[in-house]
Amino acid sequence: MIAGEGAVREILLAPHPSLSRTAEPVEPADPAVLSAAGDLLATLRKEPSGAGLAAPQIGFSWRIIAFDARRHPRSRSAAGETVLVNPRLTEASRWEDGREGCASIAGLTGDVSRATRIVVEGVLPGSGEFVTIEADAFEARCIQHQLDHLDGLLFLDRVPGVLSLHRRPHSCDA
Repeated sequence: MIAGEGAVREILLAPHPSLSRTAEPVEPADPAVLSAAGDLLATLRKEPSGAGLAAPQIGFSWRIIAFDARRHPRSRSAAGETVLVNPRLTEASRWEDGREGCASIAGLTGDVSRATRIVVEGVLPGSGEFVTIEADAFEARCIQHQLDHLDGLLFLDRVPGVLSLHRRPHSCDA
């Protein structure tokens, strides 16, 4: 899917302006998109407890996400290591509150309401193959978290109030 190894990039921290911009759709076969997809995967692999990253978190204002929920104990569905270009949420149901953290937000987690069953559509970088992914539980939360990044939103934007914020003793990502 992704040719070659990508470069590990620095993850941008809030309030970096790139994190609050709406990302632009891209051409899946563009060599720059393939390179960014490789960088997303390389950076995600180096995050010890991270399950997902979005292109804006590493400085690209493009609609690309990477995720791999297999390592997380609350994961039921697991599409495995996946990169989607121009992803779009098409179905969402069974909303629940859950704790989220983010590699771009140091030291905090928050309680966020998200759908526990989703369907997301997107395109694989390089091949341009259209894919549909059904996800539940933690993987659904992770994907929605990454989609928010593409719309310039952080989990903090979805926390209902200060009482829903918590100090994070160690790094974890939704």
